[in-house]
Amino acid sequence: MAKFEAELPTELIKQFERLNLKTEEMLGEMVKAGATVTLEVMRSKIPRGLRESLTNSNYGISRVYKTPSDDGINCQVQIKGYFTNRYGEKTPAPLVANLFEYGSSKREYPRQPFFRQSFNKKYITEAMQRVEDRYISGKA
Repeated sequence: MAKFEAELPTELIKQFERLNLKTEEMLGEMVKAGATVTLEVMRSKIPRGLRESLTNSNYGISRVYKTPSDDGINCQVQIKGYFTNRYGEKTPAPLVANLFEYGSSKREYPRQPFFRQSFNKKYITEAMQRVEDRYISGKA
């Protein structure tokens, strides 16, 4: 019977050990990088009427968290907070963003989708890949 023996280079073994120790940190940074790209695209696609009402404090990225059901690492791109409309009433910013995204049949308000169009898989994957490459090369 044939016999084969192979040894991995010590550099490769050290790289695997380093990645094993920093996997969750790396995945968190990858998710955050993808969310940052999405947030920038979303800011550029927000309709003019909504852009005039929102401030920089009304949108952002949540903290990176781990879901208890499947141990997935996630973060959210959010529109949050309140703003005062022209009548002096406080209105939840997510509610108004939802109205812009999906429209309303009651008020005959047309759809102006911007949020779902912000998720460009190519750009998100590239941002996540840059973070992964930084960890693999040992610069992180």
